[in-house]
Amino acid sequence: MTDRALSPSVSLAPVIVAGLVMIVWGATPVMTKLATAEMPPLVVAMLRTAFGGLAALPILAALRQPLPRGRTRLGFLVVSALAGFIVFPILYTIGQRETSAMHGGMILAALPIFTGTYAAMMERRRPSRRWLIGCALALTGEVALIAFRAGNAGTPASLFGDLLVLVSALLVATGYVAGARLAQIGYKSLAVTLWGIALSAFIALPIAAALFATDGPPVAGWQAWSAVLFLALITSIVGYVGWYWALAKGGIARIATIQFFQPISGLILAAILLGEQLTLPLAAASAVILAGVYLAQRR
Repeated sequence: MTDRALSPSVSLAPVIVAGLVMIVWGATPVMTKLATAEMPPLVVAMLRTAFGGLAALPILAALRQPLPRGRTRLGFLVVSALAGFIVFPILYTIGQRETSAMHGGMILAALPIFTGTYAAMMERRRPSRRWLIGCALALTGEVALIAFRAGNAGTPASLFGDLLVLVSALLVATGYVAGARLAQIGYKSLAVTLWGIALSAFIALPIAAALFATDGPPVAGWQAWSAVLFLALITSIVGYVGWYWALAKGGIARIATIQFFQPISGLILAAILLGEQLTLPLAAASAVILAGVYLAQRR
């Protein structure tokens, strides 16, 4: 009787954690805008990976997660690490500085479409008709968002910034597929993420040191530094730990649908923290993107 009484609250915990993770990840465009307002984008990108990697090392030691063995597994890890923690932060950070947080967040909302497309191509699997219709719908929304400048009142959203965020999403999706393939052959997804950012830190640290030697340490206030630490520790470490825990405890089919809250939370946070306004064209394009992603991902 007691177990039955406790079971609803226990089963609700993964949903709550997953929801909090979506709020954290939805804040990524906002935090990137705050950090790049006072620091060069390349510095923000490298510090984000460097701090995250330093934080990941003790967690890996505590969890006793070994490096994957074998050429194939190491290859997948390298692709996942470089795409997710070197290439993506650089391109995305530069692009996000040049466009609005709302635009950046909604462009990233199509990531499941890009990831699923790459996975289908790698597996030589023909997507279902529903998937194709959902992809077409989401991409139509992306084109409307980028090409017709469905901007935010009072906030610049440049074509260059939008395209760079789009390219970063297309490239990071390859890293997601590589990480997923590594997980499919017996390596934990959480370990893929932690080792990926830890190894990437060995690339980011020398680059950051070289930038400091050339231009000196960035002169920025507490807000910018807090944003960098948020991106490094909360987004990259706490977010992934919480997400994988929620998936394991709540079930993939049940928890995965909560991902659709991430771009919505990003829009809300951009409005609250940056004062960006959701215009009618942006709202319409966002609705089309989310509808397409939902249709493609729905089982």
